[in-house]
Parts: sequence; structure tokens; C-alpha cells
Amino acid sequence: MSPVNATSGFGTRAIHAGQEPDPITGAVIPPVSLSTTFKQTAAGVHSGYEYSRSGNPTRHNFETAVAALEGGKYGLAFASGSSVTATILNTLHSGAHLISVNDVYGGTYRYFTKVAVHNGVEATFVDLNDAANVKPHFQENTKLVWVESPTNPTLRIIDIRAIADYAHAHGALLVVDNTFMSPYFQNPLALGADIVVHSVTKYINGHSDVVMGVAVTNNQSIYEKLQFMQNSMGAVPSAFDCFLARRGLMTLEIRMQRHAANAQALAEYLETNDLIEEVIYPGLPSHPNHELAKQQQRGFGGMISFRVKGNLENVNKFLGNLKYITLAESLGGVESLIELPCIMTHGAVSAEDREKLGITENLVRMSVGIENIEDLLADLKQALENM
Repeated sequence: MSPVNATSGFGTRAIHAGQEPDPITGAVIPPVSLSTTFKQTAAGVHSGYEYSRSGNPTRHNFETAVAALEGGKYGLAFASGSSVTATILNTLHSGAHLISVNDVYGGTYRYFTKVAVHNGVEATFVDLNDAANVKPHFQENTKLVWVESPTNPTLRIIDIRAIADYAHAHGALLVVDNTFMSPYFQNPLALGADIVVHSVTKYINGHSDVVMGVAVTNNQSIYEKLQFMQNSMGAVPSAFDCFLARRGLMTLEIRMQRHAANAQALAEYLETNDLIEEVIYPGLPSHPNHELAKQQQRGFGGMISFRVKGNLENVNKFLGNLKYITLAESLGGVESLIELPCIMTHGAVSAEDREKLGITENLVRMSVGIENIEDLLADLKQALENM
């Protein structure tokens, strides 16, 4: 039995939850189970595993650990964050309606508008900067509310507890994408969410070498539906990817502390730079949702968005001048990454909707890594000065 429990510290749970030494060899790190099938002692009698799509010891280790960090009973790992979205949406029937925050990851927007709609599921996108805005959009067939907090890429903070109350009053479930915060800084289940999801590719794995997703819930009925879909659709991660993500999870606490410290320092610097029009970071008092962020988060994370003065040409010059900070999509790795949402991660969002959301051609999103802060500050400074 694992020595960890709900009162164990975050770092302790990240290292020990589900991570039992091998009972045969005593290996502290359990071996990766690459087997696709498992011996049965009699027809239909097995030790909990029969076929790796249905369940795998290495995957179970990872699922157990993430659930423990989110304060959930059940965890389910998937081949990608997008496959988590697809699996949850496939629990809805044709004719269902969902409400999504309007400032949502471009891939989620794409799935809701280009895929789910063809399966008979309609989505309404709502500005949830004020949680009460959700109320008039509930319909008789509304089954789900989907939010991110902070949102991607404009880092708006959504009042998760208030949205949960509104959703539950209408008999709908609340799903919260917690990718930007990670379980270290925020636990949506404790705020009333029914399902919390992550792109494991990002902070949970943390090393830009695994594509995965995960869903966590405390509701047994929801878990059983998702588990059935996980097995039926088959969008499961490989055992080796689960091993890598489990290894990355062990250092999540110290990585998130460094991500946030670096992000705070960069945000404060950028706010003083005359070449920057606006800095969006929940850890700044200038952020309109700063107080709400302090209430429902335990820190402000490693994501910054900011607007460079000028036009797309200026922005491209700035991006081209960077040395340590890499122009690339994705986020949450130990290395600093920067991108232009209007063209890259949110290119699937219509130009009209991008304009409404403020995803302009000069809005830059940065995933602040764990490099030495002096080097990151110097890199930003020289890139801006040579723009």
C-alpha cells in the first residue's frame, strides 16, 4: 500500500502516489509494462489487466498519480489532450448543447465547431469574464459547460465556483481545462468542477517529449462512462509515454515554482518597457482578475501574454531576434517558448472571433521556462531593442 494520502504534501504525492517498488526485484522505479496482453488463470479470470487498450499497469500508475494531485478519485489517460476533448464530447448524445468560454484553446474551438457540430452537438461561446453571463445561454438540452482558467491566450480568470453553481442549477456538468495552472497551482474539483482535464503534453510532463491528455473526476458514474469511451475509442497513450509523463510529474512542484517566479519577473520587466503596449499576467496587480486569481489559485503560473507596439512586421522582427526563447507552439516545457496566437495556436479561430477576443496580430504568448532569469531578461531586452 502506498504511504501517501490526501494529507501528504504535494511533492510527496507527486513522487509516491501509485509508484510502488517492484514486488519481485525491489526496483524503486517500477518497470515499464510494454505487454499488450496479460495471462489469465482461467477464462475471464485475471489480475486486473487483460489487454493494454483496456488497462495497463504503467498507465494506471500515471492515472493514479494525477488523480491524487488533483484531489480526485479517478484518473484516465489518453493519447492527447484533443482526444480527451473528443472522448468527453462523445458521452453526449446528438441534439445536446454545450456552453464554452469564448476565449478557449484553438484546438478545442476547432473540435466544437468543426467536428462536434457534425455529430449533432451544438456549442455556444460566451464571454465569462462575468460568471453571470452564462445564465441566459442555458437551454433545455444544455448538458455541459466547458471553461479554461486562465483562458488561452488572453489569460482571463473565470470564477470556477460560480460557473459550477450555475451549471449544476441547470443540471449540466462543468469541465475545466486546468492545463495552464497544473494541479500544483489550482484544483478545479475542489471548486465544484465535475471533470478536470489537462494536456499532459504541457506542464505535467514538462519536457516537450510526450503528447498525452488526462481527465480526472470524483464521480463514479462519469468515470465509468469515460472509461467505456476510452476503451471503445481506443485513444490511449503508450506505456512508454506514460512512464515518461510519470517521471516528469515527480518534479512538477519545483518546476512550477520556477516557472512562476520567472514569469513574475518577466511580466514586471515588460510592464516597464516602452516598446510594450500591454502585459497580461494574473500575478500583476494591473490584471483585471488579479484578486480572483488570488482566491482560487495558489500561484499565477508560467504563462504571459503581451502586446508589442506596432504591427505584424515589428512582432516578427522581435521574434526573429530571440536567442534563448524559442519560436514554437505548445507550452509548459522546461524551455521558454513564444508564439503568435493569431497565426499559430489560434489560427483555427475565425478572424471575426479573434478580433472580438483581442487576439490581435501584435499579441504574443510566452511560456516562461526554468532557465536562469538573468538570461531570459537579457534575451527579451535585446530582442526588443533590435526590433
